[in-house]
Amino acid sequence: MKDTKSAPPSSAAQAALKARIAEKNAPAKDAHHEPGKSSLFSKSEKTQKYPMKELIKLCRGMASMLKANINTADALRYYGSGHPSPLVRNTLSEVRDNIENGMTAYAAFEKTNRFDDKFVSLIRAGTDAGHLDKAFDSIAKRLKKENEFKAKMRKATLLPSIIIFALIMLFIAAQLNIIPQIEKMIKEVGQEPDTLSGILFKLSHITKKVWVLVVGSLLGAVFSFLFIENVRNNVTFFMMARWRLLRKLIMGMRQLLFLGSMDMLHSNGINLSKAVEISAKSLKGTPMYDELITAGKRYIETGLPFSEAIRKFTSCDAQVAHLISIGERSSSLDEQLKLLTTMYEEEVDQVVAEFSQVVNIIVLFSAALLITMVFIGAFLPIFLMGPKMMNGQGL
Repeated sequence: MKDTKSAPPSSAAQAALKARIAEKNAPAKDAHHEPGKSSLFSKSEKTQKYPMKELIKLCRGMASMLKANINTADALRYYGSGHPSPLVRNTLSEVRDNIENGMTAYAAFEKTNRFDDKFVSLIRAGTDAGHLDKAFDSIAKRLKKENEFKAKMRKATLLPSIIIFALIMLFIAAQLNIIPQIEKMIKEVGQEPDTLSGILFKLSHITKKVWVLVVGSLLGAVFSFLFIENVRNNVTFFMMARWRLLRKLIMGMRQLLFLGSMDMLHSNGINLSKAVEISAKSLKGTPMYDELITAGKRYIETGLPFSEAIRKFTSCDAQVAHLISIGERSSSLDEQLKLLTTMYEEEVDQVVAEFSQVVNIIVLFSAALLITMVFIGAFLPIFLMGPKMMNGQGL
């Protein structure tokens, strides 16, 4: 009798528990099945990287809140709450949950797979040094500077490349459409083309046969350069060996990235060997990455001064090793790293301006050459054959 009386409350409790579980799981199911929306853990969102501009804003916001003694999890909650980007909200919510579950800040960011190794390493260095606010602030400044340099390089190379490609396509279009029409008109009036026109007509015939292969090869070369690391490195090395200004620009930017990261880390209390290892990650995918890792290992394993390791095992400029040597001897390495960073920032700014001017000249020359070729190919035969066509028609 007691069992039958206690059964209803037990059933009610179980039903309530099931209802709470169903209510808790309902949003995730709805989000999973709702068309046009992706789940937080969907594959497409997992592989999407955190946007660079948003990362700069995040680092600035986190630095200001951490300086105000707000803990990391709360700072992430305040920053992500109400943010217009779903990616930002979901990512920061995931990071916050990881931290609240006992993970360190760098491990929480790393687990999302939306932040690169360099960012995670710098957060780890700030955590280890007990200056996470300074780490976020330094990252924001360094990312802003890198973003400015990338924007300048895109402005110097992207638009000229588009213009040259458009002119090439215009030349091909003229060879495929205009020149055959002129040749057909000349044949219809029974006239023989002069030598120059004959050459242009033959060029049109060759273009008609090979233009698909040429355009395909050009697009394939661009795709390979952009997405295949070995191809990009080989082409860059080849061009650097033959163009001094390009070598100066690329080496300046690489050394600036390394020295800027070193300055940030070492000034925040990270020991030199660890600072080298973390800073080298900013150059991952370039030959200098392996050089710096080798120099760091020799510095640790053999006791060789770091300036000597830089001089012997890397392609850094001589002034880098010289000023680091001064810093080691006078215990002023922080000041020397700041000086080197400032020097290379100014130098890279100047070289980018020079590079932009040279590229603009090359583009203007290439554009003038291609326009001339289009004009010669399309209109010169008309001017040359005009009198013959009139004679052929008895005019």
